[in-house]
Parts: sequence; structure tokens; C-alpha cells
Amino acid sequence: MLRYVTAGESHGPALTAIVEGMPAGLVLGAEDINKELARRQLGFGRGGRMKIEKDKAEILSGVRHGITLGSPIALKIDNRDWKNWHVKMSAEEVSEEVEPVTQPRPGHADLSGILKTGQKDIRNILERSSARETAARVAMGAVAKALLREFGIQVISHVISIGEVRANLDKVPMPEDLAKIDESPVRCFDPEATKEMVELIERIRRDKDTAGGVFEVLVYGCPPGLGGYASWEERLDGNLARALMAIQAIKGVEIGAGFEAAYKPGSQMHDEIFYSKRRGYYRKTNKAGGIEGGMTNGEVIVARAAMKPIPTLMQPLKTVDINTKEPVEAIKERSDVCAVPAAAVIGEAVVAFEIARSLLNKFGGDALEDTMAAYGRYLKRVRG
Repeated sequence: MLRYVTAGESHGPALTAIVEGMPAGLVLGAEDINKELARRQLGFGRGGRMKIEKDKAEILSGVRHGITLGSPIALKIDNRDWKNWHVKMSAEEVSEEVEPVTQPRPGHADLSGILKTGQKDIRNILERSSARETAARVAMGAVAKALLREFGIQVISHVISIGEVRANLDKVPMPEDLAKIDESPVRCFDPEATKEMVELIERIRRDKDTAGGVFEVLVYGCPPGLGGYASWEERLDGNLARALMAIQAIKGVEIGAGFEAAYKPGSQMHDEIFYSKRRGYYRKTNKAGGIEGGMTNGEVIVARAAMKPIPTLMQPLKTVDINTKEPVEAIKERSDVCAVPAAAVIGEAVVAFEIARSLLNKFGGDALEDTMAAYGRYLKRVRG
């Protein structure tokens, strides 16, 4: 089974991702991963950390001469800022005193993490719960994307709102529009909304506040039948929702029409089925977002995620010191004003991984050529 694990702290020496279950024979190089890591660092409203880190991945195992071996793939991303934190974040005991963090930030993992683990220094929680960890997830997502490309499956994303500014969604972006989206300072496909979003972020920055928003992930080229209906664990929409919701600061996920479907009658919310010899089975609408009964139906997969405003504020909120129990202001850590454009790229990564997992679950194969052969036979059958 395809799976991954990440390790590392925000200001530790490095982040690590291990991907297990990738078939042998896939062309994969560090540049494939580094392109995705660079895209994660895009976006107007990012903080000072992005000026320090220029993320590059080093492939430590599972690849030889640019080809996957079928063994676990280990990836490492060095933290450049480690040189400034080697005492505070040393794995070994240090002689000098390190001031503990005791002012939990509302909206973060700080207080719940301390209560859960019984620790006394909030830094032991915030370093791992930090969104810096998502660089490792983008790296593993790049591996998944490399696999999907072999099957003609492409994953893109775009920002559809920041704060109260919403993009015009009359035109849905295609895979060939991704470069144009990445050129937008907020990764928005709508030029007019882009200008308004930038202005909003500037205003929020001046107010020493933060902004959230919504992004959309689109998957093109999926065949029908990925996922499953027989067990809750197989349902692809459930797995996509879990993967997106597990991104830091995400508070809502919807597939297709999502919450809108709850307010309309069924006659307006289900996609009628048609057939032609050229196209096979198809639909003229896609309110289901490409997934019915936990499985892909052959249409474009549409998933959206809502990101809350980043809770680390330059005008800190009120909190309570965990040692004295006295009211204080929350700590200030270096942070972004708005990270929705970056979150969209992270969304691509986790969605790509879930699609890749479903694909390998269905078609198997320790070697890529076996997976592709099984895939070809399946397409011939379902397309008649």
C-alpha cells in the first residue's frame, strides 16, 4: 500500500518524508520535487521565513540513476534557519539556559498539545505543529504527481477567495492554465479578483492582522472506479476530505457542490448520465465533483478547502501563562499575513497522493509497467 510519513521540527536541522509503496521503474529526480517546493513558497502575504528558506529536496534512498527501485523513498529538506536555532532546538543537552515558551496562542495547537503531553515548554508542541511541516508533504506529493503523469492524470489548484474577495468561477481553469495561475501573486485565475485580493492583504498587513480564504483542487484525467463503495475506508471522497482537513489551519472541506447541495432539491443537484460511442458514459454537469458513491465517475474531481486566518498575530490576542495562570498576551512567532496560495499547493500534494494511492490499490503492480498494463486493460473494458 502506498503511504508516507513526515518528520522534523520547524526550526530543527531538516524535514524528512518517507514514501513507501511506490512501484519500481518510475522516472524521478530531485528537480521534479524542487519545482513543487518552489511553488509552495509562492504567494503575496508570505512572512519572513520565505526569505530565508529556499527549499531543496535531497533524495536519500529508493531511487537510483533517476529511476525508482520499489523500495522506500526517503527525502530530506534542510532548514536554512537551523543555524540560528541550533542551541534552542539541539537534540543534545545544552549548557546554557533556554527560556521556555509559556504563553499559548489562541487558535494554535499550543495549549491542547501541552495538556495532552504533560510538557512545560510550548516550543515542544509548536515546532512540530507548525505549517513548516507541509514542505515535506509537498515533497511526497511531487512523487505522487510523477506517478499520476504516467497515467495522464493532472492535479492543479487555484485560490477562489481571500477574505471577502471572491473570484469569478464562470471559467474553470484547465491543466494548461497552471503556469498562468502560478504567475498570479495570489494564485487566482481571475485577474480582477487578484488585484482586489492583493489590496485586501495589504490592508490586513497594515492592520497587523491575518486573512484566510478558500482554494479549489481539480483533478483531470481520472478514470471511473477509483476508490470504493463497499467499505468506509475505501471511499475516495472521505479520504480526500481527511487529507485536506489535515492541512494546518483548514477548517472546512467540500466535494463538488458541497454544502450548496443541502439547500436544493435533488432534481437540481444530480448529474444526469449520457452515452456516446466517442465519449462513452458522460455527464453534462458535475455537481458531484467527479465522485459518486465513494468512487470517481470519470468527470473532473473538484475539492475545496477553507483556511482560517493564521492565528499568529502581530497584535497578539489574550491568553493565560501556563505557569502563573495570569492573563498575558500570546507569544509572537514569525508568521504569514495570508498563506492561502501556499495552502492550495499543499492541497494539490495531498490530493495527488490520495489519487495515487487509490490508483495503486486498484491496479497494483510492483513494477510500473505492470501497473500500466493493468490500467490499459481496464480502460479498454470500461470504454468498450
